[in-house]
Amino acid sequence: MITETDKFQVFQVRWQVFGPVQGHGLLVQPRPPSLARCILVPDADQEPEELLGMTSNGNPAPARLLAESGWELLIPTIVSRQVRPAPTEQLARAKYTQREWIYRQAFHLGRHVIGYDIQRILAGADWLTARSYAANNAGPPLPLGIAGYGEGGLIAWYTSALDSRFDVTLLSGCFTDSDLAWSEPIYRNVWSRGSTFGSAELASMILPRRLIIEHSPFPQVEDHKGALTTPEFATVEQQWKKIPQHPNLTQPLLVSNPKSPIGPWSAEVLEQFATAMTGQSLIQGNNSSLVDLRKDVDLTMETRRNRTVNELESHVQLLVRQSEHVRDDFFLYQARPEFRGGAWSTERTHPVHPPETLMPVIEQYRERFYREAMGRFDTPLLPSNARTRKVAETEHWTAYDVVLDVHQDLFAWGILVLPKDLKPGERRPVVVCQHGRNGVPRDTLDRGTSAYNDFAGKLAERGFITFAPHNLYRGEDRYRWLDRKANAVGCSLFSFIIAQHDQILRWLATQPYVDEQRIAFYGLSYGGETAVRVPTVLPQYCLSICSGDFNQWTRKVAATDQPFSFMNTIEWEMPYWNLGNTFDYAEMTYLMFPRPFMVERGHHDRVGRDQWVAHEFAKVRWLYAQFGLADKLDVQYFQGGHSIYGDRTFEFLHKHLGWPNTEK
Repeated sequence: MITETDKFQVFQVRWQVFGPVQGHGLLVQPRPPSLARCILVPDADQEPEELLGMTSNGNPAPARLLAESGWELLIPTIVSRQVRPAPTEQLARAKYTQREWIYRQAFHLGRHVIGYDIQRILAGADWLTARSYAANNAGPPLPLGIAGYGEGGLIAWYTSALDSRFDVTLLSGCFTDSDLAWSEPIYRNVWSRGSTFGSAELASMILPRRLIIEHSPFPQVEDHKGALTTPEFATVEQQWKKIPQHPNLTQPLLVSNPKSPIGPWSAEVLEQFATAMTGQSLIQGNNSSLVDLRKDVDLTMETRRNRTVNELESHVQLLVRQSEHVRDDFFLYQARPEFRGGAWSTERTHPVHPPETLMPVIEQYRERFYREAMGRFDTPLLPSNARTRKVAETEHWTAYDVVLDVHQDLFAWGILVLPKDLKPGERRPVVVCQHGRNGVPRDTLDRGTSAYNDFAGKLAERGFITFAPHNLYRGEDRYRWLDRKANAVGCSLFSFIIAQHDQILRWLATQPYVDEQRIAFYGLSYGGETAVRVPTVLPQYCLSICSGDFNQWTRKVAATDQPFSFMNTIEWEMPYWNLGNTFDYAEMTYLMFPRPFMVERGHHDRVGRDQWVAHEFAKVRWLYAQFGLADKLDVQYFQGGHSIYGDRTFEFLHKHLGWPNTEK
């Protein structure tokens, strides 16, 4: 117990949720009899004590008024918006909040910081219901309500939509047009919500139970990854009117002032909430200060905030460690159940399986990867309408800019490099040479940068036709916002990139000097990331080489104990929804089967670690070996960093594209 009056007592409480995760907050226990039960969810920047008026900030204290009126309250703590201490200047500028910290790692494992907050509240509702049932001697249950403000309003909204136990729901400072969700803070990014559940649809899931919406000021959050701003009354009213109405349903109530927002926790909305719950008005009780009996309140609150984050991190990191087995069950053992387990063998050789027996499964998972992991636009491609111009020339080759239409407002651009010794009627293999983050096509051709070593130009000197596309990962947060908007409709940055490459491949296949059966892919860094996403989806690529990127992607994205993890960078677009449980780099590369695949890795490349590369590549080699195709794979480690080395990879291209290994 931390404080009491003649009408209620307040307890600091914890309750079990699952595994290492507990709920944390305050329990307000009225002196008998209780009139109602309610879960009151504060904003992410608020402490539960604030809703009781136990802090000195002068904000509304709705919990105090409800407690004075005989309500039993559970006031949980949700993950805060507090900015995390930053180990580097770069991360300090990124303003990495606690909610984003959990969001980034959880999103990749098919979990969400919003979902975790909901789980805590649902477990709290279980506990509160059981307590009240026991206290009421198994009589009729007291009405159960839920109310929240800001981030807490969003959590209360989703919770009530999911669980019909809540008789009345009050939402304050959270109701707006869901089509604007992409512009909100990154930790509100919910995969595909925009194409499934809008504000009206989510609100309708609460009906026919009572729903009360207060148009109050939103918590002001400004950040380069998203912001919260208070919507105009017209926006809120428009969404409220979209909530389906029915003569037999109680109409959702909108409490507002068309001239300006009210509240939060206005007297009018609390009175409406109380009347809907109990049929009785609230009692204007004692407003004397509540004396906190705890010795160090600030330390107690800090400890509670840290626990809400650390418990979730522990759970997500457990999922990271277990994810390899989950992916095996998802893909490998579904494809070939006989590969699971097996007896110890001392045989010198084992029989191999016919490769064609695996192809139907590969096709099935390729479609799942494209649609469920990357996101697929079903819009047909436009005619390519190719535009070209000469941009560079040497004694060995001529380079042309090429621009192709893809979809409305989306085009593909790249540089086509033609060797000068092409003979009339001759068809040659093509190597698509992909730049990385913040690159442009010329970087791969003749800029002399140490990372790319002009590999598109050098391959052209060897007689290959090369094509260096421009991919969208340039402009830092500009392309990240594009990815964020795509997430809202179940797509990603690669939804655009795959469509662009699809058009490029179609156009290349029409050129009289191109052998469309021999078009290869070779990419570095983000281009290497592309090498295990685009060619795996588009089988028109006959082989792929991943340079400077192949690793254990789930650990790379979501592990918090690894110095190379994206958890320690500004790249907030890297988590893909649930990819950790479905497709890591081994599973993505399975989709290349039975085509050739190679990895190029510098020992001092800080993208990852040699052992990560070896582990993931060994899984791919094992699968190919079961079908007698291990000779189609290769990996080269070299004493260097994040760059194209161009040694065995060039030999790999010559071998599998059937082009003579001529000297320059």
